[in-house]
Amino acid sequence: MIDPFSIALPFLRLLDAETAHRATISALKLMPRRRPEKDDPRLAVSAFGLAFPNPIGLAAGFDKNAEVPDAMLGFGFGFVEVGTLTPRAQPGNARPRAFRLLEDLGVVNRYGFNNDGHAPALTRLTDRLSRQWEERSDEAIQRRHYGAGLLRSARGDAAIVGVNVGANKDAADRLADYVAGVNAFAEVASYFTINVSSPNTPGLRDLQEPEALSKLLARVLDARDAAPERRPLLLKIAPDLSLDQLDGIVRVARDKRIDGMIVSNTTISRPDTLRSPLAREAGGLSGRPLFPLSTYMLAQTYLRVEGQFPLVGVGGVDSAETALAKIEAGATLAQLYSALVYEGPGLVSRVKRGLLEALRGDNTTLAALTGRRAAEFARQAPQA
Repeated sequence: MIDPFSIALPFLRLLDAETAHRATISALKLMPRRRPEKDDPRLAVSAFGLAFPNPIGLAAGFDKNAEVPDAMLGFGFGFVEVGTLTPRAQPGNARPRAFRLLEDLGVVNRYGFNNDGHAPALTRLTDRLSRQWEERSDEAIQRRHYGAGLLRSARGDAAIVGVNVGANKDAADRLADYVAGVNAFAEVASYFTINVSSPNTPGLRDLQEPEALSKLLARVLDARDAAPERRPLLLKIAPDLSLDQLDGIVRVARDKRIDGMIVSNTTISRPDTLRSPLAREAGGLSGRPLFPLSTYMLAQTYLRVEGQFPLVGVGGVDSAETALAKIEAGATLAQLYSALVYEGPGLVSRVKRGLLEALRGDNTTLAALTGRRAAEFARQAPQA
């Protein structure tokens, strides 16, 4: 099948990064619905009590406002994460705020949680599940799940869409904003991600400190547990932590018995190897240059978690080889986003094909590969 977005990539690069992104979202909203090919059963993953058809997910940031989750699932992602969403709409930082590092296959952004707020995203996700319910042909199932159970029934059969929640920049009580996110999306989220690691909201990363993090997780877990159904709750952390800081975060995460962690968000560091003149723009660096640091932190996290919960590896995944490396470093699932800027959505199928080839070559399973090289990656601290 011809991928129109791969054809469009050279033309999208004539636009600035943010305009190209908005044009892509607009085009996806107009596309006919496409169903992905069924995944090979060997790619199936069970994590957080959810059944993923394959381990490759779309990271938060691409679909900030939950406008195109099904369009992206149609490209073969095993799951999609929308957001980051804050209770109230906010414009984010001034433009320009997104930059392609063409020479490095990276991206720098300083968006600052720009989004339309909870209400529009909740409407879209609710409508999405309602449409799926209405498409069912079994009237008995429809009658049995009539009313409040409608959304829960549809969600149980729907593809996995996680909701990444954050706090408004000017929030008087940031912890309350996270609680509001869990309450708002409790009926429509497959899982929640608590984002305390964006570098583009002043003071947000302070919530990674053990005392603040303990208070935050206690409040959001109380909100999650009071909902009609218990949805998995994940914590997304920064790659710019010291190992002592990571010790504290993992200790709190294990103590609070969260369901998983995502490692990692963008980095404020800048490797000396960067060649792009835009590399010194303020903001978070993602894409290929983030891979060494994020994978090192993933492995360090895996060794500290000791199997208490699964991890999601993100940062620099742009091939089957890098996705496999994330798994071998300790990830049960992997996410990508920035690589789409350079590779287009056809990348998803290529990554899955490469993973299957690796499984055949080693005559093994994804579960057996998870973490097998964690100690090795944990010794590979990147040089700044």
